Amino acid sequence: MTFYDFAIAPFAEFEFMRRALVGCLALALGAGPVGVFLMLRRMSLFGDAMAHAILPGAAIGYLAAGLSLTAMTIGGLVAGFTVVLLAGLVTRATALKEDASLAAFYLISLALGVTIVSLKGSNIDLLHVLFGSVLALDDAAMILLAAMASITLVVLAIIYRPLVLECVDPSFLKSVSRAGGPAHLAFLALVVMTLVGGFNALGTLLSVGIMMLPAAAARFWAIELTGMICVATLIGLLSSVSGLILSYHLGLPSGPAIILSAGVAYFASLAFGPHGGLVLRLLPQRHLEA
Repeated sequence: MTFYDFAIAPFAEFEFMRRALVGCLALALGAGPVGVFLMLRRMSLFGDAMAHAILPGAAIGYLAAGLSLTAMTIGGLVAGFTVVLLAGLVTRATALKEDASLAAFYLISLALGVTIVSLKGSNIDLLHVLFGSVLALDDAAMILLAAMASITLVVLAIIYRPLVLECVDPSFLKSVSRAGGPAHLAFLALVVMTLVGGFNALGTLLSVGIMMLPAAAARFWAIELTGMICVATLIGLLSSVSGLILSYHLGLPSGPAIILSAGVAYFASLAFGPHGGLVLRLLPQRHLEA
């Protein structure tokens, strides 16, 4: 098998493969930077919680209009923002910590969403909601993914400085500027938007994978923020391409194949990364000489 037959022919011959590729590349462009900031702010599990939190809204949209992109997207956005606000209110009004309140809400949301989908749909519909249908992206879904990625990159560029300062020294940011609060809220909105966009391609259970796995892998290749964002985005792009190619040749489900490709990149980075990789740690280090 030539390189053309293996890597290029699937996209050259089949339109659904090209659509899936464009949608995944758009998703990776927006998800990579968001995942890096989630990791640096120690909010990695927040992304997982929010991925489950959007499920009831998407399920209600499905119940009302079937597999309608517009209805499920609006429902997912409303549900995501509602859970963020409710978790924040519970944290402020009670002794419960933010991670515990988010865990409670996302477990309830996951169970409620699965129940709602099961009331009207079949097992195939449930699998579509949970794991996505990246090979069935239409024009509307591609436009949505491209628009959300564009909005994410523009807003991140606007709030970049306060986000970085809040990661490094939130007390200093609070003392010199009031931009921390609005930047934090804008960032949470971007997380919800990215997950809703990913939900249409990879489903609620896998959409957070294209966000967090490349970010975690990038930490072993770069120590500066700009480098981590670039590496995370590149890993997300390569994982999308390799996952689609493997799913085509091996008959694997495309969404899981993409996330597994990102997982392979993570483990390779964990082993061989120049900044904290296991192999480098096991090698004898040179001592400084006077």
